[in-house]
Amino acid sequence: MTSDFADMLYAVLLAIVLVFCVKYIAAAFQASAQKSDDRHFRILAEKVAAVQSETQATMAGIRADLSKIASSLAAVEKILQQVE
Repeated sequence: MTSDFADMLYAVLLAIVLVFCVKYIAAAFQASAQKSDDRHFRILAEKVAAVQSETQATMAGIRADLSKIASSLAAVEKILQQVE
């Protein structure tokens, strides 16, 4: 009878230790995943900032080209009005 009790006590203690081990391992994996996610997010944010700067430069060029086109169009309209 004491053997059964000792075996049951051993099984319960083993189960408790296993639960704590699994919780510790899960927390370690979660911390590692969080660190990895933060690193990936930082890399992504740097890429977004670089692309945004490039886009702003492109937009400035487009605005300059559009301004030239508008002034050329105004000159053509003036010539056409003089011809009429």
